[in-house]
Amino acid sequence: MPRVVEWGAADIGGAAAVAAIVGVCAVRGDGMNGDLLGEVAAGGRAERLSRESRASVFLHALPVAGAVLALIYYWFGLANRYTLFLYYHDMGALVPDTAPFSPVTASRYWMAGLVAGGLVAAPYLAACWLAGRLKPDYQPPRWWRVWVAAGVPVLVGVAAITMTANAPTLPALSAAQTTVAVLVGMGLALAPGRIAARHPRRLIPLALDGLALAGVVLTVALSERAVWMLDRGSTGAMMMLTVAFAGSLGLLLVMTALLVWRRLRVPDAAETFGAGLFVAYLALPLLHYALLTGDYHYITNSDNLFSRAWPLQVAAWVIGAAIALIVAAMRRRLVERSRMRGLPVAGEDPIT
Repeated sequence: MPRVVEWGAADIGGAAAVAAIVGVCAVRGDGMNGDLLGEVAAGGRAERLSRESRASVFLHALPVAGAVLALIYYWFGLANRYTLFLYYHDMGALVPDTAPFSPVTASRYWMAGLVAGGLVAAPYLAACWLAGRLKPDYQPPRWWRVWVAAGVPVLVGVAAITMTANAPTLPALSAAQTTVAVLVGMGLALAPGRIAARHPRRLIPLALDGLALAGVVLTVALSERAVWMLDRGSTGAMMMLTVAFAGSLGLLLVMTALLVWRRLRVPDAAETFGAGLFVAYLALPLLHYALLTGDYHYITNSDNLFSRAWPLQVAAWVIGAAIALIVAAMRRRLVERSRMRGLPVAGEDPIT
């Protein structure tokens, strides 16, 4: 069987996804200053490594790296790939080729990296939350310090496992895509750690904002499929996406009213957009893997979350970011009006 993987539109969309997520992670913070996704670019505000124990960083990083590598080794080295990646599965006329290195199957390899991120996020955030409750002064290291420390063994380990374990082994391109997706998923999983530890009450509003933004991004990205079906006389998919898009905008408005009315801390645009990435690319792949595949627990392909047309995928992210900016500006204006009326305005939530 030839081990050639073409770089198609879906793969370009996946690479663009990685670039967009990493870009957001490199610009924003990790929650303690009202940010969700990192302070890599904010060196002036970031704490020096001397202020954080190296032992603490590695104590957080080693379990994360171990869990990620264990998952990858199980999936690529031990599991039944015919079930996990649906080799030669009948997907109908739309996807006639499901061989191990067909485009749709190749996308399942790097989508496994996002599922691994979701599986790591749940226990990591739960552990941060529990540590914050048991030790009031607990504060996990900056997410990106943990990510770098865990990323070195993960970078080497994922490439080694996917290119040597089981059969067929992955060619270099698929292995590289999978490795990068694992690193991105791991970064998204670690990002909210400080919020979970220090301000856990912010997680629910952020999750609801993220659900709404994910709905916006995904409905735009998947609209090409609805257009394809509309051209063939089927209007159901387009109606569903339209309702989902409107519902997502409605949820953002409801959350805006609730946050201002209850005088809760208002997430900024980057937090809302970052939460949308978390929901769309970690929570949903994990939900599919864990609950929506029966006893098979197979990895979804990228067509369920990404557009095959990379310009449309980029447009989906741009639209999502623009809506996050508009909503954040509207919320700031409403908060300012509340302040002018003499109403108390929330700062940081107390530790609960």
